[in-house]
Amino acid sequence: MSLPSNDLSAAIAATRFGLGGRPGELARLSHDPKGWLIDQIRPDAVIQPLNPVGLPFADSASRIMDFYAYRQAEKAAGADPEKRQAAGAMFRAAEPVELFGRANVAITTDQPFAERWALFWSNHFTVSLRKGGEMSALAAGFEREAIRTHVFGRFEDLLMASSRHPGMLVYLDQPQSIGPNSPAGLRRTSGLNENLAREIMELHSLGADAGYTQADVTEFARALTGWSVGRPGQGIERAGQFMYRPNVHEPGERVIFGRRYADAGEAQARQALIDFAASPKTANHIATKLAIHFVSDQPDPRLVRKLSDAFQRSGGDLSAVARALVTANEAWCADAAKIKTPYELIVSAYRALGQSPADYRREIAGPLNALGQPILASPQPNGWSERGADWSAPDALIKRLQWAQGFAAYYAPQGDPTTLAADVLGARLRDQTLSALRRAESRKEALALLIMSPEFQRR
Repeated sequence: MSLPSNDLSAAIAATRFGLGGRPGELARLSHDPKGWLIDQIRPDAVIQPLNPVGLPFADSASRIMDFYAYRQAEKAAGADPEKRQAAGAMFRAAEPVELFGRANVAITTDQPFAERWALFWSNHFTVSLRKGGEMSALAAGFEREAIRTHVFGRFEDLLMASSRHPGMLVYLDQPQSIGPNSPAGLRRTSGLNENLAREIMELHSLGADAGYTQADVTEFARALTGWSVGRPGQGIERAGQFMYRPNVHEPGERVIFGRRYADAGEAQARQALIDFAASPKTANHIATKLAIHFVSDQPDPRLVRKLSDAFQRSGGDLSAVARALVTANEAWCADAAKIKTPYELIVSAYRALGQSPADYRREIAGPLNALGQPILASPQPNGWSERGADWSAPDALIKRLQWAQGFAAYYAPQGDPTTLAADVLGARLRDQTLSALRRAESRKEALALLIMSPEFQRR
């Protein structure tokens, strides 16, 4: 395999592994593109979103308590529309601020590979605002607390943190899962909920083709019973946090994917998660998803093997897997096979201009809704699609063009558009695109053409 030149490697590093070049970025990293990526692989590399005044956001336990207070106030307001609106105004106002902080990190960070890596894992362990209710208080906190703190650590820790976080438990209805033969189950008609068990096995760890059965899913769901979230009135230290409820745990030994797990209460499901994390099936599932996300919808099997081997040799050390990715020759193929998602497109456009949006609702939330990818609002537990065909239908491309024209009208650069194109695309800039930019009748038209060019739309 012939490897790209340093100039092309710089463009690949910034666009495929990063989030799109910022002014001067390709020139700064061109002397050592792989080293630039490797330097971002460390536990403290992922920047946590801050609110606009630079303070940390409230944690999930505090936010969910605010949610319960808001619901209480809304209930007390009765049918009075003004009182109901006032009750929810303060709570709902926090959501766009949280999501703006997330988008602003992607737009401004000087560690874009670390940020893309975090975004991959956030999508892998999806929770969604579309569920409504308590998820409006938990989705952003889930990403900050369960995902970003573990993305360069051990996969086992990431799997455990995501599975036990109130955001995931609520999203997949785990608090409603009651062992039929538990003390609580014997007194109620409600029973087992398999959502969390199924998604952990199918999506988060082993993969859908790992060879487990429906009986394995049911057994794991039984092991998970008791994993829940503290509610108000159960002590301030538990409200909005993980809580184990022994009275709803299904008693007995479990057999899951060929292994026996003693009746050890909360630890029964914990041990199953540890075993899932160490499975070669999980290594292959994660390796395939990473190769698809970063390189191609049909990834080179050699790349998948390298990532899977790095996962297994290191005991699931995600720093080792990240290094294997950015050092694998197969990940540096010259062809830009991946089309950007709407989020990636918008982020890369702001990065290209060195600009930051001033109005989150108008500049980020509105366009992402129109383009079909609102932040933290996937319609399914398997997250946003990694497949290009799902983002490149004719109507989707028309919407991208409309957005590009509106963005260009507002942010048209003052300088020469061809200079901008060369700066952010580097060796990927094609002669055809350069000619089109030179023929453009205005800077606005030139910027829209640049954004809609194949080399900007793809990574």
